[in-house]
Amino acid sequence: MMSRRCLLFLSLLFFLGSNLWGDEFKFPLKSGSVRFAVIGDMGTGASEQYQVAQRMAEVHQRFPFDFVIMLGDNIYGGKRPSDFEKKFETPYKSLLDGGVKFYASLGNHDSPNERFYKLFNMNGANYYSFKKGNTRFIALDSNYLDPKQLSWLQSQLQNEGSGEWKICYFHHPLYSSARAHGPSTDLRLLLEPLFTRYGVDVVFSGHEHVYERIRPQKNVYYFIEGASGQLRLGNLKKDDITEKGFDSDRSFILVEIVGDQMYFETVSRAGDTVDAGVIHRPVPQKTAVAAAGDLSSALMVGMKVSWSAAPIVL
Repeated sequence: MMSRRCLLFLSLLFFLGSNLWGDEFKFPLKSGSVRFAVIGDMGTGASEQYQVAQRMAEVHQRFPFDFVIMLGDNIYGGKRPSDFEKKFETPYKSLLDGGVKFYASLGNHDSPNERFYKLFNMNGANYYSFKKGNTRFIALDSNYLDPKQLSWLQSQLQNEGSGEWKICYFHHPLYSSARAHGPSTDLRLLLEPLFTRYGVDVVFSGHEHVYERIRPQKNVYYFIEGASGQLRLGNLKKDDITEKGFDSDRSFILVEIVGDQMYFETVSRAGDTVDAGVIHRPVPQKTAVAAAGDLSSALMVGMKVSWSAAPIVL
């Protein structure tokens, strides 16, 4: 028979293990929630892209996301009809056949003519917006951020209600700790003042062939997902701005927005959870100046994020 001392030891191990590992992270899968996936730098037509696409299709059976946002470099190399078939239509066929829509933004390897490709849902525009539930999505063209586009962006952000999520996505990241390119500081000077002034909550970008979640910058959360087809192995230097990074395999992001909470999970090509958490979006509050009557000076209070290293059960 097992000794009492041995039983106590095993009980202690079980207790410590259950407290160290904690509960597994789960998506709420609430009725009416906004569910989507995020991919970037994927359009290679290579086996790795197909493997990520297959993993997305498998996950979709358990986490039925309605649409996918694309962070640019959608079609590398040639732009013939056969290229669109090989590098987009075939790998994501099961998702497309299931009614999942893909909303593209343009990267530096893309042709502006991709905005006319029906399955990218850009409707001929290189920047555009759409709304799903309580969330406004704004796709920008970071290849050429001219005054006309900036003016359009400001009007989009101004016209959206303060109780709605505002998510922007585009190719070149404003913050990055990857060695290949680093942050696009010139774009940051143009975009960050608008993001902070009008309460943008989350920004998704690609370009760096890694996954990175940036520590909140001026109350804005930044994600990089540029490894859904391409990969720069070991490219992250992970400095003070890095909250979480993954540069050893291809990946994609899953998101569910429920009320003022955004649940996210980053999944590797192998199906492993490499990052997960919940962003809690507070209700906008007035500053003392705003309370005195200057409503234009109202600021968003800080947001907080919690995350889990445990595998997510879908």
